[in-house]
Amino acid sequence: MNMNFDDCMGNEAVDFQSSDPFFSVQADGSIFAKGQGASLEEPVQARQGHRSETRYMLEQSSKCDVSLWKWRFVASKGLRRQKRDWVIPPINVAENSRGPFPQMLVSIRSDQDQDISIRYSITGVGADQPPNEVFNIDPVLGKMFVTKPLDREHRSSYHLRAHAVDMNGNQVENPIDLYIFVIDMNDNRPEFKNQVYNGSVDEGSKPGTPVMHVSAFDADDNTTANGMVRYRILSQMPHSPIPNMFTINSETGDIVTVAPGLDREKVSQYTIIVQATDMEGNLNFGLSNTATAIITVTDINDNPPMLTSRTFSGEVPENRVDVVVANLTVIDADQQHSPNWNAVYRIISGDPSGHFTIRTDPVSNDGMVTVVKPVDFEMNRAFMLTVVVSNQAHLASGIQSSLQSTAGVTISVQDVNEPPYFPTNPKHIRFEEGVPAGTSLTTFSASDPDRLQMQQTIRYSKLNDPADWLSINRTNGQIITTAMLDRESIYVKNNIYEATFLATDNGSPAASGTGTLQIYLIDINDNSPALIPKESQICERMNRNVNGVNITAADADTDPNAGPFVFELPNFPTSIRRNWTISRISGDYARLGLRYQVYLEPGVYEVPVIVSDSGNPPLSNRSVIKVKVCPCDENGDCTTLGAVAAAGLGTGAIISILICIIILLSMVLLFVVWIKRREKERQTKQLLIDPEDDVRDNILKYDEEGGGEEDQDYDLSQLQQPDSLEHIMSKPPGVRRVDERPIIPESQYPIRAVVPHPGDIGDFIHEGLRAADNDPTAPPYDSLLVFDYEGSGSTAGSVSSLNSSSTGDQDYDYLNDWGPRFKKLADMYGGGDDD
Repeated sequence: MNMNFDDCMGNEAVDFQSSDPFFSVQADGSIFAKGQGASLEEPVQARQGHRSETRYMLEQSSKCDVSLWKWRFVASKGLRRQKRDWVIPPINVAENSRGPFPQMLVSIRSDQDQDISIRYSITGVGADQPPNEVFNIDPVLGKMFVTKPLDREHRSSYHLRAHAVDMNGNQVENPIDLYIFVIDMNDNRPEFKNQVYNGSVDEGSKPGTPVMHVSAFDADDNTTANGMVRYRILSQMPHSPIPNMFTINSETGDIVTVAPGLDREKVSQYTIIVQATDMEGNLNFGLSNTATAIITVTDINDNPPMLTSRTFSGEVPENRVDVVVANLTVIDADQQHSPNWNAVYRIISGDPSGHFTIRTDPVSNDGMVTVVKPVDFEMNRAFMLTVVVSNQAHLASGIQSSLQSTAGVTISVQDVNEPPYFPTNPKHIRFEEGVPAGTSLTTFSASDPDRLQMQQTIRYSKLNDPADWLSINRTNGQIITTAMLDRESIYVKNNIYEATFLATDNGSPAASGTGTLQIYLIDINDNSPALIPKESQICERMNRNVNGVNITAADADTDPNAGPFVFELPNFPTSIRRNWTISRISGDYARLGLRYQVYLEPGVYEVPVIVSDSGNPPLSNRSVIKVKVCPCDENGDCTTLGAVAAAGLGTGAIISILICIIILLSMVLLFVVWIKRREKERQTKQLLIDPEDDVRDNILKYDEEGGGEEDQDYDLSQLQQPDSLEHIMSKPPGVRRVDERPIIPESQYPIRAVVPHPGDIGDFIHEGLRAADNDPTAPPYDSLLVFDYEGSGSTAGSVSSLNSSSTGDQDYDYLNDWGPRFKKLADMYGGGDDD
């Protein structure tokens, strides 16, 4: 079914199509009725509400109404209407409309509204779902409105459903779908993803080389011209070599080169302004935006390095290494500190022995000719080197090396005074030990390498001779012994004695070299063997087959002047062979034991043994071993008593020593008990002093002091408080001040229980009082108290003129009523007749 709606919103009429099987719509707006079972279709005029004059009639409602009637073709009987479902074509609404609002979109009516009252409503997004109230409908008239401008970029379409119900809420018609499409307007400019794009291209690139890609996005509908973006280049800076070195694909945004001549050494960077325009690039109607494209021309190795000179020179002292002898400077126009600029130097001739190398300065790119192997003036007085320089990176295709990449380097060698050297160092010789002093061993001579320009004399001296066995002739280097060589000396290591000698020339300045002489000493039989061990013990009664002492010998010589050894007992004294015997175990060991049925008293016996080595001639030594004979237990070990007895003490002496030890310990114990008991009695003894004689709480009368301070010359320093107690502690006993706190341990006061019994409180108080009375460290100390000395020359008048005698009628008898503490004062002033 096709309906041509009038301009409900002020725009052109829009054709809508439905899937109605009875009508078809042509491009000119004509509606054709399809014949059912026929082959022809006849037109039905239905444009702008005009009724056709044909026998087919199409009833159309008023402007913008939607008919609720379905038309069906009946053969030659005309048309009749029949109730059908709603069919609402899509509704197009332009975005950003300026109103006025609300604007009516469509009118929906039911054919039953003539008979009953119908209420219309819409539901869906934009109506009763967020965003709410974009669309509303007149519930009585069925007119649907849009209430505000629409934004296609926010939402491009709405799907609503229209409902028709009676006054009781009963559905009158089936809900109908309403599709509202927001028509796009060109209200968004193209936006570049970045304001600045960075790209790069190699210098010397050919035309058509891709450089970079830029892209812009337009929020408008990209299926219309509103969202179709086109690109173009507005400007290029700089214009070298031509203003248009690059072009851009108007649709894709790809930037490529269009001309040759890119040279980084002339222009290293281009800045291009790119414009993006919608409406397919129409500058009159489209909206535009710009971005910046920065194109960096990257370096290629199109400039070979060139040495600044064809020849270089330098000089080096002989025998020196790690010395820079020449500096090669180079020029390279490529990018600094890149592989295309970094220079690599090579020596291609003139140094077959590898004395030199060329290192590149990482900052200046210069070549530093450096000595890595000492040169000898006597061998080569000068070197002629050929040097070639290149880059770390290979030259670009088509670039040839420069003739200035090769240069010659002349290096002169300076002669210096070289030290003498020993041709054989160290020098090895062999001699038997024991050679006497004055024996010539060898001649240890040195050579002087300065044989061309300098004729020098060499003098020899001894540098290190640990045992002081050797001397060297000063002029010819002859080595002579000054003492007998001893292989067994502590200065000989692995049979080798080592000494160091010095050879010095008479150059200016003098130079010296050292040489080492190693003497291998051949062993001779000059040391007799010594018996091991020196002491041992043996049981007095044991099995003679297992009882004995294993002995061996030590010899400082080596084979064949050491073992096997021969062990013998001497013939004198005769008691040795009578009581002892030696049996051979092996070449180096023997067993010393008592003879069968021989009993010796426990004690220490000195047994001489003769030991002989295997030298030619052999050397013998008479050694003494101390053997302790003692009683043993069942395990063959000496008992404690037996060990003491073997040491030479009898049983009586041992018992006496033990008794003395016990008596001494008892005396010490008794003394300790007596000391503790005495201390306890001293602490518990009460202080038995008559209260009348207790001067701590009484006023004492001393001799009158006489005149005032101005009248007497007193040594007031004795009354001053001392700064320290060192002078007191250093005085001899009995001579010390007693006006300080005594330096003795304080008394221990009784500790009161946490919850004492009521009957114990009185005892606790009396115990505390008794402890306080017995405490000599508690003040006041029974001595003169020292107060601060106020100084001499007081501004107050002297008190010496005051009359201290009692001439008045004052009655002091009331002092007798104040108790015993004032009794002394009452006696002094109350009883004046007694004086």
